[in-house]
Formats: sequence, structure tokens, C-alpha cells
Amino acid sequence: MQKVSLIVPALVATCFLAILCALGQDAKGGKAEAGTVEQQITALSDQAMQAYLKADANFFERYFADDYTAIHRDGTLLTKAQEIENLKSGTLRYEAIDMLGKQIRTYGNVAVIVTASSSKGTFNGKPFDGDVLSTRIFVKQKGIWKEIASQSTRFPLTQ
Repeated sequence: MQKVSLIVPALVATCFLAILCALGQDAKGGKAEAGTVEQQITALSDQAMQAYLKADANFFERYFADDYTAIHRDGTLLTKAQEIENLKSGTLRYEAIDMLGKQIRTYGNVAVIVTASSSKGTFNGKPFDGDVLSTRIFVKQKGIWKEIASQSTRFPLTQ
């Protein structure tokens, strides 16, 4: 009889966890994110590329942390508000972004993605194109991945 009394709670707990997984929720009642951290960051990165191409400023309102900072390939330092305003105003327009490679590393609630990409567009009406190495840092805040910083460098580096 003792064995049955131990099995029942274990079965109930297993069923409870299975139901939470089926509903897509974590044990604290929040929405669980699908996939590994690497898959989640890859999906966010892919969504960001599409949002840049569509000039979808609303995506970046949600995607960037409030204290987000970007250092662009020309050395310009911009805040979240400045980045979003450049998209809204049409100051920044992307025609194409091609991902050439990426590496993702995770450290608990922090993820770092290093990418190589090729892009083409205009900034302040002046065309740009070329290859860029970027480092982007994400922090999980209140269960949601937010980009907190990015830095881009042109490559191949010329003398």
C-alpha cells in the first residue's frame, strides 16, 4: 500500500507538468518560450532582419530594452529612441540584408550573438552597402528576451 501512495503523487505531478507543457506555460504560470535559447535568439534575430526591411518600428519598441545602445559601422552611437526614429522617419532604409554566418553563446539570462551580414540601403539619403560584423547582447527581462546593446564593424577591414 505504501508504494501506491508514493506513485499517485508522482503521477499527478507528471500529469500536471504535461498539461502545462501542452498549454505552453511554465510552472510559474507564465508563457513558456519555444525551443532552446539559441533557437529563441535566432528567431528574434530573423524577425529583426524582417522588421528592418519593412521599417517596422513597432517591432523594435518591443524588441529593444529601454536602455538599448547601438554603435553603428560608422561609429555613431544611438539610443533606442534614436534608432526607432530613424526607421519611422525613413532616415534609415534597408533594401537587403543577407546573413552570412552567426555564433550564439549563452550565459544564463544573457545571450550574445555575433553575426556576419551583408546589407544594402540608404542612411540620410546616402546609399550604403557592404559586409558587417555585429555583436548583439540580449538579456531576459521579466521572461522576455530584449536586445540591450549592439556594435557593428565593417569588414573586410581596410587599411
